[in-house]
Amino acid sequence: MELNRDTIAQVQDAMDFERSRKTPPEDFPALPDIPGCRYTDAEFLALEEERMWKRSWRYVGHTDQLPENGSWFVTRDTGSPIVVTRNMDGKVKAFYNTCQHRGAPLVTEEKGQSRGFVCGYHGWSYTLDGRLVAVRDKRDFVELDMSCRSLVEVRCDLLGTLIFLNEDPEAQPLKDHIGPMAKELEQYDLGNLRLVDSKRYDVDCNVKVLLDAFLEVYHISSIHQNTVDRFLDHRGMLVTLWPNGHSRMMTPNRRPDWTDPGTIGMPKIETITPVPAENNVSYHIFPNLVMPPSDSGIPLLQFIPRGPRKCEVVSNWLAPDHDPADPHPLWKTRIDNWTRILYEDLQYAPQIQESLESKGFRGMPLNYQERRIYHWHEELDRRIGLNVVPERARVQQVLKDQVTGG
Repeated sequence: MELNRDTIAQVQDAMDFERSRKTPPEDFPALPDIPGCRYTDAEFLALEEERMWKRSWRYVGHTDQLPENGSWFVTRDTGSPIVVTRNMDGKVKAFYNTCQHRGAPLVTEEKGQSRGFVCGYHGWSYTLDGRLVAVRDKRDFVELDMSCRSLVEVRCDLLGTLIFLNEDPEAQPLKDHIGPMAKELEQYDLGNLRLVDSKRYDVDCNVKVLLDAFLEVYHISSIHQNTVDRFLDHRGMLVTLWPNGHSRMMTPNRRPDWTDPGTIGMPKIETITPVPAENNVSYHIFPNLVMPPSDSGIPLLQFIPRGPRKCEVVSNWLAPDHDPADPHPLWKTRIDNWTRILYEDLQYAPQIQESLESKGFRGMPLNYQERRIYHWHEELDRRIGLNVVPERARVQQVLKDQVTGG
């Protein structure tokens, strides 16, 4: 189902069906329990880190962070120190922050601007394209081939103004990887959205504890009683499962004529189609980017593993016609409200982690509303290797008939 003008009635009919059904659809399979050890077992988490997180496309920043040729910033959001730069031709590129002499960092600040990189340890110099161009006391090296000592490049793709990295040099191009989502995202005019705000939160839990919460709306009647539950009708929610672990969730408003009063008068994304403009859509780019766009701004949430029991949540806002020097007066209130909702989701995470590690937790019996979580776990096992995942931690592959190519 594509979100365009031809499907408004189709979407409404599907939401009406979801509200009225008494049981899951007849073609929906029973979901086996997700083994609890997937959140705590050291062997499994090591496989997850090496075979999935290190080989996935990960959002790391916005092109506004590279305002001029020669601008650069350092990211560690993939688990490695990487310099992202705009070269002298204006192209965005990325390299490990690792000098090819003895491994010292090329840069020690978090951001900057230069015409190249000079290692502060022994002075080896590189262009913004990663080529080694100068070596101090070159006469003392025997048969040093500088052409073989370029910086190690990291795969870098753009989705509009969004910068993604992948440490797997053989990775499928980003737009091919996200498949049908790429075409649908065109309506959000990502190439012209500015970065409004970015905040980071350290949380004491496994990254999946929080990521799970943003793949479903089953929890909102409990956690968000005084916020989003007041206007979202979770019983009418629609889900689309896409290949490679990606997915979309669409939740109607309780009242069809409801409009967020905190966005009235703000600049709009003119190309957005009616279905996402009038409902609450949330995209998930596997493994860790959640994007619930509106017609006046798009929040991006990253969920970054920082260890078996620690993670970082990054909240970013993008918007059309944003002037950092003169922001729209509603942005402060809007971001404050968003932060309040986010804290409602973060509040229980450390206690959940404590409970996961107890003998009282054996597994997760997920329901139809939570099927995006199961879809995520199936993809995780495919990326690790179905025969590599320890049997005690394995999930059964049961949702293949629920995945659509478009």
